[in-house]
Amino acid sequence: MRNFIIAGNWKMNMNNYETKAFIGDLNNELKNFNFKNHIDIIICPPFTSLSMAKDCLTDSVIKLGAQNMHYQHSGAFTGEISPSMLTELDCEYVIIGHSERRQYFNESDEMVQKKIRAALERYLTPILCIGETLQERDNGQTFEVLSRQIDKGLDGIPQKDFSRLVVAYEPVWAIGTGLSASSLQISEVHKWIKSRYFSEGLTPILYGGSINEGNAREILSLPQVDGGLIGGASLKVSSFLSIINIANSIN
Repeated sequence: MRNFIIAGNWKMNMNNYETKAFIGDLNNELKNFNFKNHIDIIICPPFTSLSMAKDCLTDSVIKLGAQNMHYQHSGAFTGEISPSMLTELDCEYVIIGHSERRQYFNESDEMVQKKIRAALERYLTPILCIGETLQERDNGQTFEVLSRQIDKGLDGIPQKDFSRLVVAYEPVWAIGTGLSASSLQISEVHKWIKSRYFSEGLTPILYGGSINEGNAREILSLPQVDGGLIGGASLKVSSFLSIINIANSIN
């Protein structure tokens, strides 16, 4: 039996009505689901839909996550959301350092580190996102970039807390482009991440980057891949459920 995490990052999609409908349909599909593998199913709605999601997830196997948070627990940070606000809504996970946050909102590795520390303090499980751009890959800098992101992102985090983390490798060039890294590329990077940083095998390493119904089996079958951080394919119950079914069927 394998362990998988299938997490849906809804990004800036899904209002309250759509959130309620999605969760209702997915709950109905999972009600009598025969889990052969251990699968943690997570959805990460936008902030405005978290309260609705919380109410809809009572007695559900689906877990709730957020897409971001501030590293302070309170204060004069207009427009921000604190870790305690997330735990109040029964969030168990929070995505930290997504490439879109790094690229569009100038989040640094140092800010990512502060957020990870704050999440762990509030017993949230951080999903640390790492990944290189196409230019960095073409320049042979993939492992240099990933080393920097992990070293700085986890600076000062005790190794005993690594088991409380999830890492998502998302090559920036494969996010929202319809492209996906090859099995060889994914396997090589995941193997390197695990051997260099998480050799005890207690930290799940997910792959993100245009996972869909068509490529999920090939990617999730790789022994170094512990699940997926799903973008566009997580916005439809049918495609998200299909990926869950694929994960469940892999030996």
